[in-house]
Amino acid sequence: MSALDYLASLLVASFEGLINYMSAHVLLCLIPAFFIAGALSALFRKEAITKYLGPETPKYISYPVASAAGLLIAVCSCTILPLFAGIWKKGAGLGPAVTFLFTGPAINLLAITYTGSLIGWDIAAARSVMAIAFGIVIGLLMGFIFSKIPTTAAAFNNSSPSPCALSAAADSPEEKAQRLTLKERMHRSRSLVLLVLLIGVLLSGTFPAPLEFRIPALTAFILLSVAWALKANSREENGAWMSETYFFIKMIVPLLLIGVFVAGIASEVIPSDLVAEHLGNDTLSANSIAVAFGIFMYFPTLVEVPVARMFLDLGMAKGPLLAYLLADPELSFQSVLVTRKVMGSKKVAVYVGLVAVFCVAAGMIFGMLVR
Repeated sequence: MSALDYLASLLVASFEGLINYMSAHVLLCLIPAFFIAGALSALFRKEAITKYLGPETPKYISYPVASAAGLLIAVCSCTILPLFAGIWKKGAGLGPAVTFLFTGPAINLLAITYTGSLIGWDIAAARSVMAIAFGIVIGLLMGFIFSKIPTTAAAFNNSSPSPCALSAAADSPEEKAQRLTLKERMHRSRSLVLLVLLIGVLLSGTFPAPLEFRIPALTAFILLSVAWALKANSREENGAWMSETYFFIKMIVPLLLIGVFVAGIASEVIPSDLVAEHLGNDTLSANSIAVAFGIFMYFPTLVEVPVARMFLDLGMAKGPLLAYLLADPELSFQSVLVTRKVMGSKKVAVYVGLVAVFCVAAGMIFGMLVR
């Protein structure tokens, strides 16, 4: 084969990858996800979440909030670092801050939905569940290693009011006399109602059913979402929502197209027997190689997904695949350098070691489950 023919075959493989990427299923998954991410970023106050991450906040509040904050704030691997630095400087506890740092990019709504549509919902579910579980464990370990454990309940007594306390305060006689009507409650929760409708758009578009059944439900949820946004939100709120959605699209879509194009070329260049030999099983070495690749070959947010799909097609086992998907957003050289400036060399060294170990463990566990 001549060099020209070889180059032509690479280009054909790349464009085939782009065509497959632009399929209806992927678009019906990503487009609603962009609007959901934009709504979360524009209409939900980040301070309402990060205020529960302080060192005096009870662990049963701070760690669940930290583990879910990445989904609620719609962060990616590039924006998690300044957010992490911000909550750290505002006095967040080491453990919850580390949990937020680990789980944020891993359970990004766009990353999970894109992983499910392109690779499989088993991988997407395992990625989100293990990221949350291991993120909490890593945060607890970091807090145990580097923080002094209180011997009294003073931290709990001085903490911010728990949801139960807030609920009790809201049930005072004065408050009961001023019960809100259903309409007023829905207006106060208008952003949450919009989020539910947008999730309906996402689910109806990606539900594994024939297209003729999905289209009516998809159309209904889209119309309801538009009508509710126009009625319940102000023009400024809708403008901010569209602005944030456009920001996500402008930032991510070009990188995705480049990533899919490069993955198509790589699938032709990388020998499939080499991948199958070293990464085609769920051994300790295969998972360790996958994690090391995620560290040294960092890709921008979501680009790791088409790269992972390429490796799956070349024969990579699902255990190492999950290990790579967890490690890639967490342990790049860029993130290590930034977190070192925030936490210091000793803390970041322990953090990197814990993340590497738990990413390998995630791959081993998932590999055993899917055998």
